[in-house]
Amino acid sequence: MDYGHPIRFGTFLAPVAADPQRPVRLAQLSEQLGYDLATFQDHPYQPAFLDTWTLMSYVAAATSTIEVAPNVLNLPMRPAPVTAQAAASLDLLSGGRFSLGLGAGGFWDAMEAMGAKRLTPGEAVDALAEGIELIRELWDTDSRVRVRGGVHYSVDGAKRGPAPAHRVPIWVGAYKPRMLRLTGRLADGWLPSLAYMKPGDLQAGNARIDDSATAAGRRPDEVVRLLNISGRESAEELTALALEDGMSTFIVGNDDPRLLESFAAEIIPQVRGVVASARSQRGTSAPGRPTAALTARRPGIAYDEIPSSLREGAVEPGDFEYRSVRSNYLRGGAPGLVLRPHTIAEVSDAVGFARNHADLPLGVRSGGHGISGRSTNDGGIVIDLRALADIEVLDEASRRVRIGPGARWTEVSRALEPHGWALSSGDHGGVGVGGLGTAGGVGFLGREHGLTIDRLVAADVVLADGSVVRASATENAELFWALRGAGGNVGIAVSLEFEAVPVRDIGWVQLAFDASDTAGFVRGFADAMRAAPRDVTLFVILAPSRSGQPPIAQVYGVVDSDDPDVILERLQPFAALAPLVGQSVQLASYADVMANASDAAHSGQGEPAFRSGLIGPIDDAAAEAIAALVRSRSSLWFQLRAVGGAIADVPSGDTAYAFRDAELSVTAIGRGSTFDRLWDQLAAHFDGLYLSFESRTDPALLVQAFPPATLARLREVKRQYDPEGLFRDNFAVGTATAAEDEAA
Repeated sequence: MDYGHPIRFGTFLAPVAADPQRPVRLAQLSEQLGYDLATFQDHPYQPAFLDTWTLMSYVAAATSTIEVAPNVLNLPMRPAPVTAQAAASLDLLSGGRFSLGLGAGGFWDAMEAMGAKRLTPGEAVDALAEGIELIRELWDTDSRVRVRGGVHYSVDGAKRGPAPAHRVPIWVGAYKPRMLRLTGRLADGWLPSLAYMKPGDLQAGNARIDDSATAAGRRPDEVVRLLNISGRESAEELTALALEDGMSTFIVGNDDPRLLESFAAEIIPQVRGVVASARSQRGTSAPGRPTAALTARRPGIAYDEIPSSLREGAVEPGDFEYRSVRSNYLRGGAPGLVLRPHTIAEVSDAVGFARNHADLPLGVRSGGHGISGRSTNDGGIVIDLRALADIEVLDEASRRVRIGPGARWTEVSRALEPHGWALSSGDHGGVGVGGLGTAGGVGFLGREHGLTIDRLVAADVVLADGSVVRASATENAELFWALRGAGGNVGIAVSLEFEAVPVRDIGWVQLAFDASDTAGFVRGFADAMRAAPRDVTLFVILAPSRSGQPPIAQVYGVVDSDDPDVILERLQPFAALAPLVGQSVQLASYADVMANASDAAHSGQGEPAFRSGLIGPIDDAAAEAIAALVRSRSSLWFQLRAVGGAIADVPSGDTAYAFRDAELSVTAIGRGSTFDRLWDQLAAHFDGLYLSFESRTDPALLVQAFPPATLARLREVKRQYDPEGLFRDNFAVGTATAAEDEAA
């Protein structure tokens, strides 16, 4: 029986304390010789041995590619909850290079002398089974179900996490029937030693594991078969063990570096070559996804038809990586499939696959921060562009740069900093280039240099039919027009070219005001912002009063100057708006300002509840409406962003982002009848809507986001480039008829 697993080789090293660096050197040699893993004995009661966990940690730091594992860990002496955290930590620190071999314990006199509770053989097996299930549960940080204790581990209410970097396999060292059945039911691998096996034991062990796996609803090939060997076996013996007995990982238990070298040079290539040839002749295929992963698949998706170019990186609901790609920054998602292309051609393949599933939701994700939440969905397909993240300077003289949609603005700002350049790019470094660079881009340099889309000069776009076209002022000009403000409707920008602007160190401003007179503060801020030179772009967050404290206005943003006197002069009108309760003004690079985002995977939950509007000069009525909303405490977060200055220099018809006369962008989070009523009163003062800050999906919002002429033009572009409406899940403009457009 050949289960089809990859043929791998490892070393089984003794953690001798007499020469503590010897096992480290042997692990490094194993890596140099091309072994796949280095494993270590674990006998905590043996004073002649190093502590295995400490040694594995040291070895992981002293190597870079080889996998590290205990062979096998004495679980009764290393309680499962602690082992779970330690294993996940070592996997994270090593970049996903850890595997966990476990045993039920055997030398009970020595173990009891070290403080372990003596268990009967049956209790030890039960404790190991409970420990394996508990370890996996503690690693499952995506679950919201409370951890429950068992017979051997009283852990009710234990906190989950951390999650490891990859799906850490759990192997079991097993020989007797109950342990073999446990292995088939729960483990990812069987790890016996050939020296302990009698003729027929491997076959009998495989049969018990296979029967147990089948009874548990698993395929037998979900259990990898590993084998500790002496290293003196011939290539023919090992080939037979692979092709006839299903063993696929051979671990050499010998500390002689000469034997390790000769084995790597002579035996490993022979075994791999013969097994590969035999499998080719037999038509043996590698095991597929585990049964549990297959049962998690969502209906309506032809998973078996995923293009070969995308199959390796595709993430399904049952995969370990799913937890890190299912959601975005604010919205919890449950897509049926996440495709992760690495090239433009693969993006075309992904679009083709999505086109064959046109009835399903389709999300396109660059950074995954977008507060509208449209880069994930429930049961549909997500095309994740994070791997397309190259940043390239095309021309120094014109400051022209090409950026992949998956790059994040903190990365872009760092790449441009050595050149003394920047691109106005929102206020959060974790935002992806593709989303912001095609929707608008209201950023800290906006009043001086315009929106992010105003610096876009060309883009390569994958269309709904999978073709790739170039869009610029002279190539597919209508597509380029639509791309700047409604890009999610017309295609996927897979490469964006911008002309950066020269930026020195800047004044990074953070001020806090007592905003008891909220309406007066809002009017004053709007007036001061309108009168300020264009090198000043400030935002304000208004927080309602709490516990008898006055409401606070947090003003933050940029003065584009490296002269402290100029910066302070620019801020004087703002400092006079209300009593200051906090202030910080410092010189910083633009890259430092944008370095405000974590690289941690997004883990949003629920649905975001953002509302958005664009407003011109704020009069008394609008200021009072804002104050009423803030005072009501029905809004958890309320923000004003300056959008005047250079943004208004661009004629409204030049881009799909049309409301160029607005002075402030308004954003709020809130739910409930009070919030809805007060927001509607405020919205009566709006003249436009920025869809990237809007989480509602009501099609009626389109007429607020695009003036009639703009919407009609967008629909004509939509008819030309996406007539079937593939890209419809990010505020689709639709393909209304000319008569309908005229009526609108």
